[in-house]
Amino acid sequence: MTQAPTPATPDILCIGSVLWDIIGRSNLEMRVGSDVPGRITRLPGGVAMNIAMTLARFGMRPAALSAVGRDAEGNELVAACAQLGLITDHLYRSEDLPTDRYMAIEGANGLIAAIADAHSLEAAGDKILRPLLDGTLGSEAVPYTGPVALDGNLKLSLLTEIATHPAFDKADLRVAPASPGKAERLRPFMTHSRGTLYVNLEEASILCQEEFSSSAEAADALLARGAARVLVTDGGSSATVADQDGSCTQAPPVVTVARVTGAGDTFMAAHIVAEARGEDRDTALASALRAAATYVSGEPPV
Repeated sequence: MTQAPTPATPDILCIGSVLWDIIGRSNLEMRVGSDVPGRITRLPGGVAMNIAMTLARFGMRPAALSAVGRDAEGNELVAACAQLGLITDHLYRSEDLPTDRYMAIEGANGLIAAIADAHSLEAAGDKILRPLLDGTLGSEAVPYTGPVALDGNLKLSLLTEIATHPAFDKADLRVAPASPGKAERLRPFMTHSRGTLYVNLEEASILCQEEFSSSAEAADALLARGAARVLVTDGGSSATVADQDGSCTQAPPVVTVARVTGAGDTFMAAHIVAEARGEDRDTALASALRAAATYVSGEPPV
């Protein structure tokens, strides 16, 4: 009898949305109601997926924990994930939930509109966490000890469980909202002072319920409200990394913007990789900003 291959050991877990990105791009400025020529692409996406793809390009071996349907789109997506260097052994494959999708419209003036259909991920709930609870990757008695990139497409109840569950006590949690509209879901990580939060200025304002004029100001406010560690970005203006031991603020390189969807995920992944290489706070932030700037200019971030 032929034995099943042993699953590869991941360097990092990426928990959250793994779906198809359907992106329409035009090199013309757009507004509500615009009807312009452009290009429409379909690529593997989702916050967790975008982070994982960048991690793989930097040489890490990420494993995805998410919900993917057993429909034709899901089978195609899993195959694409494997080709991109992701470990897919731990995905929850649902018989009755369709594969999730994200649709965005981008013009020369940035993101015009987007819709995230992550209903299957939300419906799957804690089923996607089984490998971290049943001993496959970890358990409550023997918690997983490596880095975890986590996105805010999960339900608030599930994010609260991750922020408090003993099975995550030893993990290096890196958490990002899926969008400003879901920023509130990160609040449990502030309440319980667990993990590193990656947010933009708008998301920081939502979490703190006040407006900020800079990434440094927002970072200070997040720490004051309980966050253990934060990285706050403010587009092309600045980015700040801060914890109780100090902070660092830098300006990103100036580039011509060719795309925006996935830039924050690229920044987060590049920062995780930089710290895994042993870079200090200032150097790691600079490395992440360079990678994000390269990405939005239209070039691969590595």
